[in-house]
Amino acid sequence: MQIVLREVHDSDLPVFFRQMNDPEALRMAAFTPKDPADRDAFDAHWKRIRASDDVQRTILADGDVVGSAAVYGEPGEREVTYWIDRAYWGRGIATAALRELVAQVPERPLYARAAADNTGSLRVLEKCGFRVAAQASGYANARGAEIDEFVLTLDA
Repeated sequence: MQIVLREVHDSDLPVFFRQMNDPEALRMAAFTPKDPADRDAFDAHWKRIRASDDVQRTILADGDVVGSAAVYGEPGEREVTYWIDRAYWGRGIATAALRELVAQVPERPLYARAAADNTGSLRVLEKCGFRVAAQASGYANARGAEIDEFVLTLDA
């Protein structure tokens, strides 16, 4: 499978919106928008981040839009994030996409956060060189509760 990152196109946004409204994916991600079904909020969010200096990419697998990946935040505190369509989980796509993303963004350190029970995402991050640096907790909208999370760092 060929994994490619490219600039985000307007035509990607409906796909992202659909992906971000999968109940199982939302539960796994945990830290999601308050109301992922609010299309106006989704559109406003994407308008804001596309106008920023943040790095946003569409993930393609054999030419199909399967997710998104980004680096955002202030210098010295920049975080990575990614979202893969659940139909493509377990195929190495997130790992390949994240490796490419961190290669495109040489600045270090980079940070990531994942729900402590999201073993798939933690495995992806660790395969890409991120290491657990701290444990925290936060309110997870998708679960309606405070949950544990790991903060990971990529230094080199």
